Amino acid sequence: MSRKRPTIRDVAAEAGVSYATVSRVLNGRDWVSPEAVRAVRDAISRTGYTANPHARSLATGKSGSIAFLLTEPQHLLFEDPNFSVLLRGVAQALSDRELTLILMIASTPVERSRAVAYLSGGHVDGVLLVSPHSGDPLLRQLVEAEVPIVACGQVLGFEDRISSVSADDWGGGRSAVEHLLAQGCRRIATITGPQDTFGGVFRLRGYTDALTAAGITVDPAYIVHGDWSRESGAAGMRTLLDRVPEVDAVFAASDAMAAAALPVLREAGREVPGDVRVVGFDDSGLAATTEPPLTTVRHPLERISEEMVRLLTDVIAGRTPLSITVPTSLVVRGSSPA
Repeated sequence: MSRKRPTIRDVAAEAGVSYATVSRVLNGRDWVSPEAVRAVRDAISRTGYTANPHARSLATGKSGSIAFLLTEPQHLLFEDPNFSVLLRGVAQALSDRELTLILMIASTPVERSRAVAYLSGGHVDGVLLVSPHSGDPLLRQLVEAEVPIVACGQVLGFEDRISSVSADDWGGGRSAVEHLLAQGCRRIATITGPQDTFGGVFRLRGYTDALTAAGITVDPAYIVHGDWSRESGAAGMRTLLDRVPEVDAVFAASDAMAAAALPVLREAGREVPGDVRVVGFDDSGLAATTEPPLTTVRHPLERISEEMVRLLTDVIAGRTPLSITVPTSLVVRGSSPA
């Protein structure tokens, strides 16, 4: 005769807590004491309890699934280390709450249309939106469908309707340029991120505000626009060398773009950091492997991923949308030593 499947009530009895407390722990609620959480998790381990997803769905009206929606081309998921770090952190945070991760990529109009149909059809309880671009019709369609959303970075034009968790992009960009100014650099250029993204806009704003505060006129010739990718970093560096060959420092809004700028500078006979100092943004694994290693702004993606999942459970529960900003910090390495 087969052994009866353990239930939530079995877990509650084993842990010495109420049925409601076990339910709150399983659903990731944040009003349970750390002691009770540990007791419940220990009891789950001892009893061998596993949730019945079909029963839970029928009882709660929830699917138990969360979508990680990337609105960038598929290849960037593997090429840009930020996305993989964020995905790994989100997967762990969802696993801790016994929620299932669904990965979706929607970079083309057809993919976006399919994504909206799926996400608005009740197949997921909420969406973790990564790299949103202002003006993308997908955003309005998801909001109008009342899909719970938390974005990585504020969504321009939807700040009061879509919850978000952002790095301090403005403060990070400003600290990067202030570091270069402190090293005596005065002809500081930037390779920006996309200007239809929150990070792209506010890292550039940090750059311009730092120069203005130092009494340096912001010259448009020193600003080129990239899209976070290596290709745009290399192209942007070539453009800057053609426009302003006297450049003595570059702040690139991503490590990928900064890393791609280094060989372009070498090919032009410019030494880093001797002739040109370079600072990136992210502190991805890539930053420590370049030659020389990149000075960069640390983008706290591990914390951001945890905060995104926590905030999404609040949004699903009907709480008012919020925007959270996580501090950044400067990591000094060989491309712009102190």
